Amino acid sequence: QVQLVESGGGLVQAGGSLRLSCAASGRPFSSYAMGWFRQAPGKERDFVAAISWSSDSTFYTDSLKGRFTISRDNAKNTVYLQMSSLKPEDTAVYYCAAKAGGLALNIDYYDYLGQGIQVTVSS
Repeated sequence: QVQLVESGGGLVQAGGSLRLSCAASGRPFSSYAMGWFRQAPGKERDFVAAISWSSDSTFYTDSLKGRFTISRDNAKNTVYLQMSSLKPEDTAVYYCAAKAGGLALNIDYYDYLGQGIQVTVSS
């Protein structure tokens, strides 16, 4: 089992920045690809970004490239999502997820999911 706990969310003004963290415990963190997803009210859960276990591969949804950056620190069992130039449409619950093996864009391929954390961007 892998437990995932997100932190760093909250309320921010448009144009601001936030860094989300996801702390993992349980099985060796370094063997998992990690992803971030988000779900806005009334919408489906969408892919945001993913990173391989070694950090040599990252992938982003096209609309977020240049504003969001995913990274990880295997020594701290933590994955991060740095979000900048935030917009009201970035308001959502953000989830981190862990997947054994290579990274994926579809949440159905992930093995573990955090409980999520609210990010609200005011205009």
